[in-house]
Amino acid sequence: MSAGRTPEVVVAVVQTAPGDDPASNRRTITDLTEEAVRRGAQVAVFPEYSSYFSPDLGPAYLEAAEPTDGPFVRHLTALADRLGVVVVAGLVAVSPDPARFENLLVAVAPGRGVVARYSKQHLYDAFGGQESRWIVPGPLAVAATFEVGGLVFGLQTCYDLRFPEVTRTLVDAGADVVLMPAEWVRGPLKQHHWTTLLTARALENTVYVAAADHAPPIGVGCSTIVDPTGVAVASVGDEVDVMAVAGVSADRIAAVRRLNPSLALRRYDVVPRRVGAGETSTERSDRE
Repeated sequence: MSAGRTPEVVVAVVQTAPGDDPASNRRTITDLTEEAVRRGAQVAVFPEYSSYFSPDLGPAYLEAAEPTDGPFVRHLTALADRLGVVVVAGLVAVSPDPARFENLLVAVAPGRGVVARYSKQHLYDAFGGQESRWIVPGPLAVAATFEVGGLVFGLQTCYDLRFPEVTRTLVDAGADVVLMPAEWVRGPLKQHHWTTLLTARALENTVYVAAADHAPPIGVGCSTIVDPTGVAVASVGDEVDVMAVAGVSADRIAAVRRLNPSLALRRYDVVPRRVGAGETSTERSDRE
């Protein structure tokens, strides 16, 4: 490393195909986190629904929901402590509503346990899906971030990618790298949407975006790490149990922002949308 340069943080986005056997899912995470660490990763990112997944969203998810001190998070904590790596993954979590669960991301750091958690804000009531029937929407609260190696990492998930305000809120909170666990469902043009939106979120915010999706046949795959210029610096295709690994750098972000200071030049803030008298869109979704 040259004098005056800051060190990179190595990130792995891990593409898996979680199923309805939680113990099997945990074993897969163990094996692939170990591989990520062998490849130098300091942060390993797994998809949405990593603790449990079934193609049919329904009552089985409520039975599989865990508290944040349950077997899945305890497993991630032990893994992080043993390997010295931050592990980020999606959890089917219990919620205060017994008829719905929480679609949660957790970031677990060695020696510190859970350092950030993010509850999916925009539910997938689109393309024939209806997540709001079974999932409690996350609050419009403080951005979920944590720090590794002098860089700030922010959390969001899947359908949130279609709402640029979520990423901008993370960037306003200081995020240099946006981590995007997803279960981006396959369909006409969906892979095009996935890659285009990941690129856009990186470009418009001059940040890194690191996205981990489910492998086909359910997800589109194409897990990737995009740099602040919108270039995919590491990616995978449609394989299962593979990963893309790349270094992310504060120097690279600074260089891009010197050339393109779009964040400094913007004239709008992000605020929660009001859809009725004293009610945000999330609160309306929760009520419905």
